Amino acid sequence: MTDQAVDTSGPAGTTGTEGPVTVAPPRFFGRARELKELRADIERAGLDTMAGRRSGRARVLLIAGRPGSGRTALAEELSRRLLDTGDYPDGVLRARLGEPGGAPVPGERAARELLGRLDVAGPPGADEDELTEMVREALAVRRAVLLLDDAADAAQVDPLLPDNPDCLVVATAQGPLTGIPGVRPCTLGGLDAASAVQLLAREIGDVRVTVDPLTAETLAEECGGLPAALVMVAGLLADRPTASVADVTKQLRELPEDTELPTGARPLARAFRLVHDSLAPTPARILRLLALAPAGLADAHTASALAGCSVSAARTTLDDFVRLGLLRGDGAAEPQYEVPGCLAPMLRALLEERDRPAEIQLARARLLERTVRLLQSCRAVTDPEGSPSRRKLAGLPRSLRFPHPEAAADWLRRRRPALLASAAVAVEDGELDTLARRLVAALVRALAVHEGTEAAAPDLYGLHGLVLAVAERRELPRERAAALLNLADLDAGTGRTREALVRYRAALDAGRAAKDPYATGRAMESIGGAHAELGDYQRASDWYGRALAQRLTQGDRADEARLYGRLGTVHTYAGRYGEALRNWRAAAAGYRRLGDLPAQARALSEIARVQEYAGRPQESLQTCREAVEWARRAEDVRLQAALELRLADTLDRLGDPAAAGLHRGAAERLLGEESVAYEIRSAATEN
Repeated sequence: MTDQAVDTSGPAGTTGTEGPVTVAPPRFFGRARELKELRADIERAGLDTMAGRRSGRARVLLIAGRPGSGRTALAEELSRRLLDTGDYPDGVLRARLGEPGGAPVPGERAARELLGRLDVAGPPGADEDELTEMVREALAVRRAVLLLDDAADAAQVDPLLPDNPDCLVVATAQGPLTGIPGVRPCTLGGLDAASAVQLLAREIGDVRVTVDPLTAETLAEECGGLPAALVMVAGLLADRPTASVADVTKQLRELPEDTELPTGARPLARAFRLVHDSLAPTPARILRLLALAPAGLADAHTASALAGCSVSAARTTLDDFVRLGLLRGDGAAEPQYEVPGCLAPMLRALLEERDRPAEIQLARARLLERTVRLLQSCRAVTDPEGSPSRRKLAGLPRSLRFPHPEAAADWLRRRRPALLASAAVAVEDGELDTLARRLVAALVRALAVHEGTEAAAPDLYGLHGLVLAVAERRELPRERAAALLNLADLDAGTGRTREALVRYRAALDAGRAAKDPYATGRAMESIGGAHAELGDYQRASDWYGRALAQRLTQGDRADEARLYGRLGTVHTYAGRYGEALRNWRAAAAGYRRLGDLPAQARALSEIARVQEYAGRPQESLQTCREAVEWARRAEDVRLQAALELRLADTLDRLGDPAAAGLHRGAAERLLGEESVAYEIRSAATEN
């Protein structure tokens, strides 16, 4: 008989981009033989090792068992013990490979989760192959334990395996990972009778067990020895101090079995049904509605919105569920709760059985509306005091307000996986598209203001993709154009210029269908920019010209000046200096009419550059001096210093080093004065 184990303390804390997670100290017992065998398996030669040489890949340990068998708890305990040895100084990196409902997590998302914990930025829009390769590269120089929880098959695990024998992979799954060499599963069944009774006694006290030990063993048998079932039944007994073990055993035994389930899954289902049916109607309904919690993650606001109750009442109910073994809490001051993966399918089935579709849809709508308001509050708290958004924020209920930007940022960071999942589920559902669009827009704004568009780019890419899906489903050409432009900009920013070009062209078509001059003009300009990036200056100038023609009809002088400058740039690259000069002069004239002196100075500087390329150094010298003067009038010290240096370079090429030295000295003085002024401003700000 093997030793058994269970850990009821909740998920193990990890440290990464999501920050440390505070949980109760782990309480683990038993499974000593399994732990010993797993430790020995680390040293065992793999089947792919030949001629005594060490494998070039990380070893894989597999802990297999049904949901609720404690496989994740054993994997986490093994990982903790391995860290104590000091053999893996780079820690434990965890990724969940199964959705709460049982569907496999997309490989791209699992890879991004690991990259985030490795503090490696995955480019927005990158596919699974690119991201998994980045994971392997990052782990190639580390000694870490990679915990892959709830894998569906070998195809999920294999792309993430580090090409580094100094790393170790601990995977959990229901069955074998056929296709990965050298993997010998450690298969878990239920707890043995002694361990199961010990678990019950720990939860409900020794007295109630010792007065009737045989019944306690019978109860453990009725639970199939599954830790998850035992924890729920023990929670029920702890919640009813006057109930005997015999009473609960009788109630559990009398529940009919679901014959459609596999035999090994029936004890967990019966234990869950017993605990659910023991709840009062309102808590039972809240529990069922948690099947709608995005990514299986809920907080008090989630439960409050789903059930239509107060936040404080929802928090109390969620804490009760933790004591009953129905949820896991993270121990934070404002806790986030996780629906155990083994219970998620049963929750959803029970929700569909007991609640009407209209009520379920209303609960979804309430949750989306609450999430939108929280995101709007999260963004608004960063605005200045007295601004319209802050005045609007002050009128919200206290439970929807954040006391300061730091609290809002912390909430956004902790709830980010759930928020992203909520947006994806809302769009996939397709019946609440208006709310889904509002949710995505609010989430985009909140991420951008708290993290910056560059840091949040991978998430923004996915969110813009969701907007595109809704726009195409609802045939909304204006929204489709905006989503395509945003996606193309992110593609272009990560070097996928050809992909960006395809999207810019699609955005142009959508903008024309919507009769949206802004979208069409922006798309034409961006198409020109993509062609310029690809070195096709003829097409670039053609598209810039089309965009300019549109702006000329609209009388948008700022855009006109900018597009003249872009035309000047591509003509310069193509060696068409006459066209370049004509366009740069038009740009300079446009900025002069606008009163934008720094932009006028920069345009004159570009004219000087083109004149020098065209072999007209004296004209270039004169134009550069004019640019310096306009920069001086604009009081742009840095620009003036840069132009002084350019003027010095031109004088060097003309053979006048003495004059060049004077201008370099002037540039140094300007930069020195700017540095002193900056220090004075900083000191004044601090005081």
